[in-house]
Amino acid sequence: MRLQDEPDIPSQINIVPMIDVIFAILTFFIMSTLFLTRSEGLPVNLPKAASGQTDRPAQVTVTINKTGQIFFNKKPIVLEQLENEVRQQVQPQQQVMVVINADEGVNHGQVVGVMDKVRQIEGAKLAIATQKP
Repeated sequence: MRLQDEPDIPSQINIVPMIDVIFAILTFFIMSTLFLTRSEGLPVNLPKAASGQTDRPAQVTVTINKTGQIFFNKKPIVLEQLENEVRQQVQPQQQVMVVINADEGVNHGQVVGVMDKVRQIEGAKLAIATQKP
């Protein structure tokens, strides 16, 4: 007795589960990048300013914490060395943005002293970090 031949069903690859996995991975990466923040300075309580504007991340950050210590790109520094450190960051024909992160409890005279040192450098722009209220 002869059995009937089964019709040849062409092979197929089901890609629906693969698409689900790809979307799950894509969702994971999107959600994880939302939690990444770039911190340019040390944590300090910034003063509030309604006219503050968000600018592109600075190349150089000077932080003055609550106790009055000065940090240049997260490294402790003395005020007299600040000018030389910033000058080393300035490239010919290029400007450097120097952002001052000063705690709101810091003496006004110390912030002005840091600003004065930075303004003596040609090619350095000055900005003060604030928070919106």
